[in-house]
Amino acid sequence: MSTDALLRELLVRQLDHWLPGALHRSRRATLALAYAGDAGTAEAALRVVADFADRLRGRRLTVLVLAGGGPDLPARLGPVEATLPADVAVHVVPGDPSRLPVALKAAGAAGAPLLTVAEGADPAPALLAAAATGRPAELLLTAERPVAFRAALTTAGFRLAAEVELVPADGSPTRVVAFGTNLDKSLEAFKDALWDVDEGAGVRYRDPADPAGALLDISPRPEPGPLRRELLAELARSGPRTVTELRRHTATATAYRAADTVAAVTDLLHSGAVRRDPVDGRLGGDVVISAPTARTGH
Repeated sequence: MSTDALLRELLVRQLDHWLPGALHRSRRATLALAYAGDAGTAEAALRVVADFADRLRGRRLTVLVLAGGGPDLPARLGPVEATLPADVAVHVVPGDPSRLPVALKAAGAAGAPLLTVAEGADPAPALLAAAATGRPAELLLTAERPVAFRAALTTAGFRLAAEVELVPADGSPTRVVAFGTNLDKSLEAFKDALWDVDEGAGVRYRDPADPAGALLDISPRPEPGPLRRELLAELARSGPRTVTELRRHTATATAYRAADTVAAVTDLLHSGAVRRDPVDGRLGGDVVISAPTARTGH
């Protein structure tokens, strides 16, 4: 599986999560797909929309496709578009992600559920601000080069953000994928999708937040070493933390899922690297974890 195929699977999984919630919250919603290059995932996205045709009755979904793929793009999307119900309006707009603010304003996307997918986009403030006008707003970004997506997303108003670098085993160029939202469930769904894609994809992950830059195999149970190091670093920075607080840190500051926290903390407890209070019982959310204070001799 190439990085393109992996990103397509991530988009499909995120749409599967987003669309039912968007249709439940509002009578209208917008899906914006913007591409700096080929609109390779647009057809897959429209197929997901078609799968929800029965839930679209009485709702209005606008799908914007911004791409510079040439005059053949409408023809490529036509067969899938023909399967969509009348409640779905698809607009193919020539251009690249930089035109997204204008397109979203013209579509009246503000104030209703909005999922924006921007592939190969420069995270310019205007683009991020436009994507944040949804209620709620979610944004999936990819880039061909390392970009500090997390900081840009939080500055734009996406309280919860995640990013990971995709490293192909064949040595082809890496790509970065990031996700921004204000909904805990959506962040959880994105993290679940990251680790549930095909393990034989020929792609590994690198967490931009990991100073060691360790490569991680895609697995339902990812290698916990980098997470253990990050949790120790967080305890050193911030002092004792409850398991709930460490779970939150894992979800919002690393490529790992919140659910991976307990296993990592358990390993640290067994090795003596951290302590817990109380010392016995279940490792529940209110258990306080701390790093032993170093003692100095006299």
